[in-house]
Parts: sequence; structure tokens; C-alpha cells
Amino acid sequence: MNNDKLILGGHEFNSRFILGSGKYSLNLIEAAIKDAGAEIITLAVRRANTKDGENILDFIPKNVTLLPNTSGARNAKEAVRIAKLARELGCGNFVKVEIMRDSKYLLPDNQETIIATETLANDGFVVLPYMYPDLNVARDLVSAGAAAVMPLASPIGSNKGLATKDFIQILIDEIDLPIIVDAGIGKPSQACEAMEMGAAAVMANTALATAGDLPLMAAAFRQAIEAGRKAYLSGLGRVLTRGASASDPLTGFLHD
Repeated sequence: MNNDKLILGGHEFNSRFILGSGKYSLNLIEAAIKDAGAEIITLAVRRANTKDGENILDFIPKNVTLLPNTSGARNAKEAVRIAKLARELGCGNFVKVEIMRDSKYLLPDNQETIIATETLANDGFVVLPYMYPDLNVARDLVSAGAAAVMPLASPIGSNKGLATKDFIQILIDEIDLPIIVDAGIGKPSQACEAMEMGAAAVMANTALATAGDLPLMAAAFRQAIEAGRKAYLSGLGRVLTRGASASDPLTGFLHD
């Protein structure tokens, strides 16, 4: 397991948990780093500003990779502008592309995401696009230069879990890039299931931020993600479609 690294744009990570920091708090970041072992944390560019007041960058250790997102972008042009601003502010070359025209369900605009991904990848960014799970779109994102694909599990902040499970599995089976399950994961067991499916990593935010015991929930997510990854690498046992199968052979009974 020591050699089982998450590789994104040529960068290696030991942790397969990514913190989404939309529901930002210092306690959330501390728990994600200390208890969940996160090595990548997203941030909205509006929180990384040079004005007076609280700046999220002040609370993220230097050894943690920043993943600025383009939250608020309604089209590719706006997403590209936000990504470039983040780089100018010192957030590095990683970027999570989020483009949403829909304000009710917050579903990503897949077509604009493809356009933004290609533009940013050509400009040297390590692009992680957030998308609605669709195989054809995922293939286009690969061609556009994405470093990973980030399909939603269910609507942002819903904690409903793997509502798009079957479609995510198709991406895992067909796309030769890391598949990072993003949005809607509400329980450690759901994160474990995503990893058992073969996901490369899981991003979560609301499930941690709304937990009664934040450090304990962060630790639970870490353990669940690690367990799911080990189960996937081990090769899960077969599933019987009917009947039963004894774990010990039903032969050689004792006779009187």
C-alpha cells in the first residue's frame, strides 16, 4: 500500500481524501488535515483575497496542495478568468473547474466545462473538472487535457450518497484517468463504497462540516476510504445471483 499513490498531473499524493472547503471553518480544515489526512483542499477564490479580514490561505499548511475552484462561474470564459486569478494570487496550477448556470440544483454545465478544461490545460493548469457523469462528456474531457474527472454522486450538499452510482461505474470502467467522486457523499460507508467501485479518491465537505463530532467524522472518512481502497485492490469476492455457497465444504460428514 505504501506505493499506492494518487497521481494527478504528475504529482503524487498518499491520501485519497480531498476536502471541499465550501462550508469553511478553521475546525473543519484542522480536522481534515489532522484526522482525515487530507493533502488536497479546495478553496473558492473569493476566500483567497488580499483585502483585510479572514483569509482561508492563512489556515492551510504549506505542505497541503491548494485546489482553487471556479465556483460562481456561469460559463467557460468566467471559469478561465477565475482560474488565472487564483494562480496570480499564489494558489498554484491546480484548478477544479465548476461551471453552473442552474441555481436551483447546482448541476454542472458539462459543455462549458469541456471548453474551460481545454483552455486551462493548454495554459499549463492541472485541471480537475466537476461534471455530471456522462461517458461521452468524460471522453471529451480526457481529450481536452483533464488530469482527472470528478463526477457528482448526488446534488451538492445533499448528503444523499451515490445516486449516480451506475454512471460513475461506467466512467471508472471506461476512462483512463483518475475518477474522483465529488458532491453528495454523506457517510463514510458511502465513501467506502465509492472506493470499492474503483474510484481513485473521494471529495467531501458537507458530511464533515455538519457532523456532531467533526474530528471523529473526519477520522471515520479516512478509515472508510482506506478500507474501500484496500478492498478494491484485493479483488472483491464474487456475488452469487441465487442460492448460497458454504464457506466450508459440505463433504466428509461424520458417520455413526
